[in-house]
Amino acid sequence: GLVVANKNHTILQILRCLYLNRRCRARVEVSVCCAVIPCRLLCGAVFHLCKEEDHLLLCPNVRVPCLNAEFGCTVQLPRSSRAAHLQVCPASVVSCSMEWLRWLNDDTNPHNFRALQDNVMEEREAQGEPLDLAMALVDQSELYSRLKMKPLYPELTEAEEEEVKDEQKEEVAVGGVVNCVKEISEENIKSFTDIYAITLDNLNNPKQNTKPGEKAKTAGDRKEAQKQDKACAENKATEGDAATQNFPPPDTSKTGHAPWQEGVLERLRDELTPHEYNMYVVHHGRMLVAFGQVEACTPREKDFVYGSLEPIPVQTLRSFKVPVSYHYRRRVHLYDTASRAQSETRSVDTSDLEANEENVFADEAAATLLGYAEQEVMGHKISESKAADGLYVDIGTQTHSFRSAPFKAKTTLSDVMVDRPLELNLQLQAESVNSRHNRASSVFTFICGHTFHRREFATHFRNVHSDIQTCLSGWFEQRCPLAYLGCTYSQRRFHPSTHKATVTYNKQLRSFNLRPTLPGSSKAQRETGGPAGGGEDSLSSLPYEVLCHMASFLDSLSLSQLALVSQLMRQVCWSLLQDRGMVTLCWEKKTYSHGGAKWRAKPVWEFSHLFSSVDSWYMADIPPISAHLKVCPYYETSVQNERVPLPSMTENQGGSQERSSLVQHFMENRFKQ
Repeated sequence: GLVVANKNHTILQILRCLYLNRRCRARVEVSVCCAVIPCRLLCGAVFHLCKEEDHLLLCPNVRVPCLNAEFGCTVQLPRSSRAAHLQVCPASVVSCSMEWLRWLNDDTNPHNFRALQDNVMEEREAQGEPLDLAMALVDQSELYSRLKMKPLYPELTEAEEEEVKDEQKEEVAVGGVVNCVKEISEENIKSFTDIYAITLDNLNNPKQNTKPGEKAKTAGDRKEAQKQDKACAENKATEGDAATQNFPPPDTSKTGHAPWQEGVLERLRDELTPHEYNMYVVHHGRMLVAFGQVEACTPREKDFVYGSLEPIPVQTLRSFKVPVSYHYRRRVHLYDTASRAQSETRSVDTSDLEANEENVFADEAAATLLGYAEQEVMGHKISESKAADGLYVDIGTQTHSFRSAPFKAKTTLSDVMVDRPLELNLQLQAESVNSRHNRASSVFTFICGHTFHRREFATHFRNVHSDIQTCLSGWFEQRCPLAYLGCTYSQRRFHPSTHKATVTYNKQLRSFNLRPTLPGSSKAQRETGGPAGGGEDSLSSLPYEVLCHMASFLDSLSLSQLALVSQLMRQVCWSLLQDRGMVTLCWEKKTYSHGGAKWRAKPVWEFSHLFSSVDSWYMADIPPISAHLKVCPYYETSVQNERVPLPSMTENQGGSQERSSLVQHFMENRFKQ
């Protein structure tokens, strides 16, 4: 009964601690329960004194680190404010995963834009780069840095130094055992001789083997004896070389049973039984080969020769038979002499092809892009062996000759094209990704990859990808209808409605931005001695507080560029970093002196590449594209002077013309039939 009463008292105490009534006026008994106290942080909770530590784990007023503390956020805030803080947390960032495809130029297509791309590359410095051209050049540079030469041209790739060293190490590992025989000291030979003497005794007398304890004791005694002999030898060596020459050490190289001693197999063959001799050779076969006692490869003159050999007729068994229902079209194969065209063998030379030295070497960029495109579209490499049917296998060969060959193992296409003139080998028009060609399976896929704050991502995706990038071809930026002939004229039809700015593309940042258009700004700078005229920066002379207030109106992209101007501007932008910036983890590899390496994450504060939000766009006040056609040099009018009768017109004998409908036309033909 006492045990049951104690259990009931404990249960009541637990329930009282969990479900505490604030209006309870029960008397506090020290032996039964503890005092009731309110929360010290004024959250309104009332609990027993023993539950204060547990309450701090749930109290909404306790200051705790941010949920993204492991990602770089250093804010300490009440627990009840953590959810609202995530909307402005600098570590709450999103990486843009917008992808697009950009294929290489198809020279076999007669309607390609090769002429346009060649003319645009020549005029880009004089007239400025269009948006689609600037973006295509950046994608091409990124693609060149990803394409490696070794997978496509393994025969033109040099072996790495590490591979050569590994091969040398393997050779040393194989031949090192033989080389180390000369370096074995006499003491090691004596110890090995004693060990093999014990093994040989055990082989000769298997029933009289020593016990483990006795064997260990015998080996220890022998080691102690070896130490004493070594000490005596050192004492004798100090007396003089003459004494040593008079008493040379005994030669045991031809009497022992160790694998490295000369003539060991001949001695063991006489002393041991055939079974024991075979066991010795099996156990020590590798060392016997290493020390030259047994030849690893039998010489040709020692090969076993049969006394008489009888020829055996060769029987060919063909297990594959072409089925009767095989209806595949008949292939003209080279082995079908009856069906193929008659040919004759002649000796030809490259001079007959009229090929000069320039045509012998291929373009690395064109060949590499074509090779990767073949592998992606067709699913195999160029000239790969392919089984056409159950009878024949097509084996193709493709040889390449490049000026920059041979390549190193880690050479990329960008390393090869670093000194070449810039050419555009990709298409100006980008395509959307699909289920077959995506980032995981296609090298011609590109990703945005920029990092933005969570509240900035929606604006970035709407303005950059939806409004600008996907509408470049023909809508946001319109080209001449005769661009396929080589006309480079283009015009930007849209501008922000809330800003007087034009859209440009920054190659270094790989992002679009807005450039303000202020008429006469460059001229005013020259007259007042601004930066264009070589004078001092008048903006830096303003007070620090004024500069901070002015910088608060800039967007994130402008702040990131303003921080690169001077140290003063960097301090101004640093004051806005906590509110406008974001923190990301930058992984760095640290190498230690002993050769080990470890990756560490370092928080980095920066501004995103988001320009000012554009809610709507307006069409620029520029003449239509038809006005350009009047002066386009590629627009050639074709004047037709001869009259051409229309299909719906017929001539009567009286010279009058009447129109006949299609119904009447078919009815007349029907009656004639």
